[in-house]
Amino acid sequence: MGNNKCTDLPVTAEDIKASPLGGELSDAQCLMLAEVATACAIKDREYLIEEGHRDDALHVLTRGHMEVVARTGKGDPVGLQIIREGDMLGALGFIDGVEHSAGLRAMGNCELIRLERENFEGLLDRDPELVYKVMRAIIRTVHRILRNMNIQQVELTNYIAKQNGRY
Repeated sequence: MGNNKCTDLPVTAEDIKASPLGGELSDAQCLMLAEVATACAIKDREYLIEEGHRDDALHVLTRGHMEVVARTGKGDPVGLQIIREGDMLGALGFIDGVEHSAGLRAMGNCELIRLERENFEGLLDRDPELVYKVMRAIIRTVHRILRNMNIQQVELTNYIAKQNGRY
């Protein structure tokens, strides 16, 4: 599934190495991954991914900030989290193709690295170690997000319990 916001601008091995994807990769592996990635530019208030849509790409925010937003019962988008430079976006959709439970909206002009699942899977025969290391980086990111959510849940539960259920 393509994204009309992506350009034909190249992604360099240095871009990959500086991202969370490149932490364990050799220079040659960074170059190989850069060859299958694309650069994306998102304008202020534009959606990279809309809630309820599928997108089989992984993104790394290289410049700017994005906001995770979800629709309320009235249909108005509510900000849930701020995404900062260096963060990965769309990891679960990249892994299993599920619909996104929230949207991703630019807060100012943003630039990203986009990695399509199909292009990434094409590296499996060429360098399975590269694929393994990138998947490990993705799982680390998902684990960090889940750990932070669990901490927030505990804090919220403690706050409510100390207030005797009063908000």
